[in-house]
Amino acid sequence: MLDTLLNRTSIPAVQLQEPAPNEEQLQRILSAGLCAPDHAAMRPWRFITISGDARNALGDVLARVAAQYEPDLPAEKIARTRQKPLRSPLIVVIVATITNDHPKTPVVEQILSAGAAATLIQLAATAEGFGSIWLTGPNTYRREVNEDLGITGDDQIVGFIYMGTASKPATSKPRPNLADHVTQWHGPKS
Repeated sequence: MLDTLLNRTSIPAVQLQEPAPNEEQLQRILSAGLCAPDHAAMRPWRFITISGDARNALGDVLARVAAQYEPDLPAEKIARTRQKPLRSPLIVVIVATITNDHPKTPVVEQILSAGAAATLIQLAATAEGFGSIWLTGPNTYRREVNEDLGITGDDQIVGFIYMGTASKPATSKPRPNLADHVTQWHGPKS
């Protein structure tokens, strides 16, 4: 397991091709997301899978909303936006299901739990032999996209995980120096 953690890398969406995980593999991958830490057992996440022709429908939504927010957007950029969901055979939308004013769990913890679920889904995809990448962008946070995906209220998209089979081996990326990101606390300064 530690090797999977230390060697996981994102695969560019354009390098993700068929096959996507089959139903059994996808159930295992998504089940890993259900193991995310979550304060007060709220289960503050849900997953929406998009594949096949539904990717074209998502592309239409993304293009329409992008054009709505940026009326001067060039036609070629709108066309590229429409094609984005076609870059991989499967997209898993990670949704934070928000409960405002929870007595134990603030909203930030609910969003972080959804993010942890996304990470576990990516790790499970890697363990199953698939590539993935977690993508966002302006449309991720636009109400109209949420509504078209059936996301209501204060719930929000955390990201889109594009998933499929890597068309070429993943290239390892240099990792940051651990010492640059770790300090040891010795108590308050007096």
